[in-house]
Amino acid sequence: MTDSPAVWASHLRKRYKKRVAVDGVSFTVGRGEVLGLLGPNGAGKTSVIKMMLGLVRPDAGEVMLLGRPNTDPRSRERVGYLPELFRYQPWLSADEVLALHVRLAGVKISGSDRRESLGLVGLADRAKDRVGGFSKGMQQRLGLAVALVARPELVVLDEPTSALDPLGRADVRDLLLSLKERDVAVLLNSHLIGEVERVCDRVVILDRGRVAAAGTLPELLGRRELRLVLTNVTAEAAALLEPFAREGDHYTVTLPDDVPALIADLVKLGVRVHAVEPARVSLEERLLDILRTQPEEL
Repeated sequence: MTDSPAVWASHLRKRYKKRVAVDGVSFTVGRGEVLGLLGPNGAGKTSVIKMMLGLVRPDAGEVMLLGRPNTDPRSRERVGYLPELFRYQPWLSADEVLALHVRLAGVKISGSDRRESLGLVGLADRAKDRVGGFSKGMQQRLGLAVALVARPELVVLDEPTSALDPLGRADVRDLLLSLKERDVAVLLNSHLIGEVERVCDRVVILDRGRVAAAGTLPELLGRRELRLVLTNVTAEAAALLEPFAREGDHYTVTLPDDVPALIADLVKLGVRVHAVEPARVSLEERLLDILRTQPEEL
């Protein structure tokens, strides 16, 4: 079963009364891969996650988790999950919350392992404190510890950094990279596109319940570009730069294989080069471009 993807979802569909929330969504998450799930509010991301984990029954489609059909309860034994909205019993301590979830999962995790999980999310010194006194950010960290405590092979995180400060988001980023190094698969749903761009191997973009685009970051973002600030552009140099976009003294060219040779040719032609700035379309820009060009529903 270790040769199978961590997640295999095929043609998922879900309708709520007259509204189709998910319409034919298919994707996979490989072992040790971090997949980002992106899209606007109402795109169907959380519905996809709930169907995947067996919390909502799909109208059509199939899901395999870690080599087993998700209708088999054993498929979720090695899955950690942090939902977008969650609450823990305020009278329990952080360690007691972990102990409760370990017992509900039916796995044997020692007290030292529970403390290690709290340490991973920065709560080692708050293990005995009651959850009711935790800030939103601390509760978010505790939710991450709950998702990780049973040493899962697949971790599903629905907005894991929504209540965290910049330091907390950096900690989560490092944590996701460490999971990847341990060959743990991660499905990440987040509105923080910068975080997705930093940690994800592939991205699936949903819009109105359908897959609008999917692929690796290089595939989605395209080739890198070079921005040049030039003056004294001679006619011969202008002919060389004609295929490229221009705005005033700024030229945007597809990043060539030999940047020094391009700059040397321009200088030989009498061009004054004021700046050479490597650039690439951001994931946010690409996401907005994809969503704006999607056809409207009939």
